[in-house]
Amino acid sequence: MYQWEKWVDSRERLFWTLQTAGWCGFAIVYYIGSFLAEMRSIWVFIIILNAYAGWLLTIPLRYLYRWAMTLSPLKMLLIVVSSMYVIAVAWAVVKNFNNWTIYKKGYQPEEWYMYFYNTIDALVVMGCWTGAYFGIKNYQMLLKEKQNVLKASSMAHQAHIKMLRYQLNPHFLFNTLNAISTLILMKDNKTAGAMVSRLSDFLRYSLDKDPILRVPLKQEIQALELYLEIEKVRFEERLQVNWDIQEKAQQSLVPSLILQPIIENSIKYAISKLQEGGQISISARTFGDDLMLEVADNGPINNMFEGELFRTNGVGLTNIRERLQSLYADNFSFVIAQNIPSGIKVNIRIPHELARISNEN
Repeated sequence: MYQWEKWVDSRERLFWTLQTAGWCGFAIVYYIGSFLAEMRSIWVFIIILNAYAGWLLTIPLRYLYRWAMTLSPLKMLLIVVSSMYVIAVAWAVVKNFNNWTIYKKGYQPEEWYMYFYNTIDALVVMGCWTGAYFGIKNYQMLLKEKQNVLKASSMAHQAHIKMLRYQLNPHFLFNTLNAISTLILMKDNKTAGAMVSRLSDFLRYSLDKDPILRVPLKQEIQALELYLEIEKVRFEERLQVNWDIQEKAQQSLVPSLILQPIIENSIKYAISKLQEGGQISISARTFGDDLMLEVADNGPINNMFEGELFRTNGVGLTNIRERLQSLYADNFSFVIAQNIPSGIKVNIRIPHELARISNEN
């Protein structure tokens, strides 16, 4: 409501500013033109009176035109032309009266129709005023429509990102709850309770963070540690995690939970497939204006398609690419490659933005 009132006040202020400036400009031009006719000094007063009369008479046109714009085009045209003509005639009469009464010291024309002298000139001026009014009005409407389109596009963009983020949560929840169910069936209630507690903390972080916003990498790592603690309850010593986070990169902004589905993918297709367990390496470092993120594992590779490595037909990796596309347009890279000697590694490059100079933390 406040924004609407602010917009209305701005529109009102714009009209009165342009209305006053326009008629002041008319008076100045009229005054400069009087130099050619060598008019007496009293003519300046006549010019001011005529400009003020035009200023007053055109105010009702604004409200007439605003009402006419709600009608059909034909009715609007008839009202605009007729009202413009009436105001032009009235202004011509006022100008002639001022000229004869003040400048010519009480001169009275012999015929009454002489009061309508120079009506065509007045009609031209009113036509210019009308054209300027509708031109500015249409421009304002165009700007408002553009703002509405941009707002709708922004809302759709945000909804798309949220959909992509929250599409991942059911996949993770299914795996975790399935593991908890298994532990309960095995009567390992202590371990199941620990998983529930850690799951609660992780979900609190997940739901508190808007996927539209970005968070410091340090905060994201804390969330990943919560997630990995849940998985370590399942895999115990079979899950080994190596962290290599550059100090400078810890305050870099990243999309919330952008690495979690990659790590989940590694656990599903690397750790769980190896009898002796496996290793996941997570690194982050800055390079110029970019932030480089990498998640690598030493698990098996199932297949290769068109030069890229894939392990699943799920939505996790696809969603990551779409989220990055939505947030960074073309200013990112997302590469899946073979890790040497085994496994795969996922590299993400995004712009390096610091949390301390952003509103997104």
